[in-house]
Amino acid sequence: MQPADFPSGPAWPRRALAQLRQLVAFPSISTDPQYAGAVRACAAWLAGHLRRIGLDGVQVFETPRHPIVYAEKLVGPRKPTLLIYGHYDVQPVEPTAAWTVPPFGAVVHADKLYGRGASDDKGQLFTHVKALELLLASGQPLPLNVKLLLEGEEEIGSPNLGAFVQAHRRRLRADWAVLSDTNMISSAQPSLTYGLRGALAAELTVQGPRAELHSGVFGGAVLNPLQALSELLAALHDADGRVAIPGFYAAVQPATAAERAYLRRHGPPDAQLLREAQVGQGWGEPGYSLYERTTLRPSLSITGLSGGYQGEGVKSVVPPQARAKLSFRLAPGQDPHIVEQQLRNYLRQLTPPQVQATLQAQLHAPPYTVAPDHPAMQAAAQAYTEGFGRAPVLQRSGGTIPVVSLFEEHLGIPTVLMGFGLPDDGKHGPDEFLHLPNFWRGIRTSLAFLRRLGAFQPSPSHASSHEPVLHS
Repeated sequence: MQPADFPSGPAWPRRALAQLRQLVAFPSISTDPQYAGAVRACAAWLAGHLRRIGLDGVQVFETPRHPIVYAEKLVGPRKPTLLIYGHYDVQPVEPTAAWTVPPFGAVVHADKLYGRGASDDKGQLFTHVKALELLLASGQPLPLNVKLLLEGEEEIGSPNLGAFVQAHRRRLRADWAVLSDTNMISSAQPSLTYGLRGALAAELTVQGPRAELHSGVFGGAVLNPLQALSELLAALHDADGRVAIPGFYAAVQPATAAERAYLRRHGPPDAQLLREAQVGQGWGEPGYSLYERTTLRPSLSITGLSGGYQGEGVKSVVPPQARAKLSFRLAPGQDPHIVEQQLRNYLRQLTPPQVQATLQAQLHAPPYTVAPDHPAMQAAAQAYTEGFGRAPVLQRSGGTIPVVSLFEEHLGIPTVLMGFGLPDDGKHGPDEFLHLPNFWRGIRTSLAFLRRLGAFQPSPSHASSHEPVLHS
């Protein structure tokens, strides 16, 4: 669907794009306290916009950190209910010098809207908002009840969302949830995600002397925390790229031959992933393609290092402390709390007596799988066909979205992962963009999805089905 195809006239697409640009222009960086005001302003803007398009019960709920925006439109108890989730917070923009456009300028060039959060997740969540606007403006009742939950802390691990969902179980009661925060294979080939890896994020701190020491006076006499940390980090992988923590792979559920064959046929080849990563050679666990390594198998990444003098020139000191940030992605079967304990036990064995190592866990999220033959997934597949003119393929994602596990645990509902992003759209990196043809087609897909879900009541027998059923 192109902008001119919308039934509301030629002014509506221009207005919708202008509104999306306003949303992207908010520097709603959730991890940095100096942007707390911008996060709050973004939440207020969203709440006002949801009221203007005709949604009811719009509220901005306070949390210990950033607000949650809620809205609903209830058309009757005999209709099914869909919970739409999205997040309006964004990642930091550093290094700013790597951007060729202002990170919050919401610049449109050709068929791309540039800006931090344009794809992750403001543009994607806005497809559902605009679809609801069109339905509400049509003068006809919605085909189903809808509830919207828009979060401001997803990029920092949703620390307050679990308590909110648990406290508001009745308010959030639904038959299904949907979120759009994943990728399609390409702009020409839509895809429907049926599995996510879990996550464990932690910070490892190695403490040595109480204060900086002169490296000429004490170098060689005391163990440098940076050296101790480096040796600990080096011991986390073996020479083949496998995670070396004892017991780490014990609970991993191996993929079936049918699933691996399906993913080989429909997933990106190694060469494509290497091009997207802009590297010449892959790395990691032997025996698996790069796509399998990033979706079916677990991984451990060192995402940050700090310690010692970071300024220009020389400062000859032994630092008192060194830190590393660790990011685990977990495969089906793994429990993030068990992996954390395995890591603690391993570090306890390896840490030399001259220093102290402490580990602070910051995020736990289990892996997630939803059956592709679930009725809501089938409705999503049909909606993609209407919106993009082509049936989607099934895919797993290497990423983690903690909210899907919260919805499963506290609400007992599956989440449909309808992504409209692209693999090369720069999420979390410089020059992030939203492919605007995907935005317009995404609105059409959301419209079709809402109408199809409104046509039937969900079958309770599907609610706990999590075994993939893959067809070629």
